[in-house]
Amino acid sequence: MSWQLPLFAVQVRGPSMAPTLRAGDALLVRRSTRPRPGDVVVARFRSRPDLLIVKRALHERDGGWWVQGDNEFVTDDSRAFGVADVIGLVVFRYWPCPGRLS
Repeated sequence: MSWQLPLFAVQVRGPSMAPTLRAGDALLVRRSTRPRPGDVVVARFRSRPDLLIVKRALHERDGGWWVQGDNEFVTDDSRAFGVADVIGLVVFRYWPCPGRLS
């Protein structure tokens, strides 16, 4: 049996979520696989299960989620890697500028 805390922390790396999030931002994530379109999520691409990502959930597709970054010039998202499985919803940025995400 595996036991996991309902909340965990991640740190953003790279520019794919700018301007919403920037490299170095520290986020609090609530485990959940039920995002709504527009939510910022932590997920794994099925084609790259070793990579944990922070992206915006757009819509469900093929039993997973189509996710994209907010930075239109960075395409390391579902456009390149296909659908992703959501691990959790980003609920709060706690460093360096605390606040809820929209």
